[in-house]
Amino acid sequence: MAVIRAATPADAQAILELRLANREHIAPFEPDVDDPELRYRLDGVAGWASGGIGRYVIVDEGAVAGTLGLFDIKGIPISSAILGYWVDHARNGRGLATRAVAEVLEIAYGELGLHRLEAGTRVDNTASQRVLERNGFTCVGLLRRHLLIHGEWVDHLLWERLADD
Repeated sequence: MAVIRAATPADAQAILELRLANREHIAPFEPDVDDPELRYRLDGVAGWASGGIGRYVIVDEGAVAGTLGLFDIKGIPISSAILGYWVDHARNGRGLATRAVAEVLEIAYGELGLHRLEAGTRVDNTASQRVLERNGFTCVGLLRRHLLIHGEWVDHLLWERLADD
């Protein structure tokens, strides 16, 4: 049974409720943006869900359990995208993120014809690092002061996986 499916505007309310319930858990990983509250408003979530290709919901027993996105999708000559995901804190440790990433790899390298995916994790985010390792990603280095999160430049590890890895 599939763990991900394309997000639709009809998912916005469920995603919003889950984001609000998990705000304390996911906020430490979210980079600063012009309007951070947009992530916690229905219009912002609906905008994300209707953003087109690369937007997915992670589903657990029929319920939205998180989101996964392929961002900055580029065609030839780079043919790559950036992967981001999060899962409901109450469902952590059950393999949902690992299975969701595995499914999106098939889409990225198959349907989308991408050559490379990359993901960044905070240095202390070992759970996300395990998800990437289980899916064949390789840590290729440290991005010093890579993302501005809550006004602080935070180091990240850069992970990549090629289509033929």
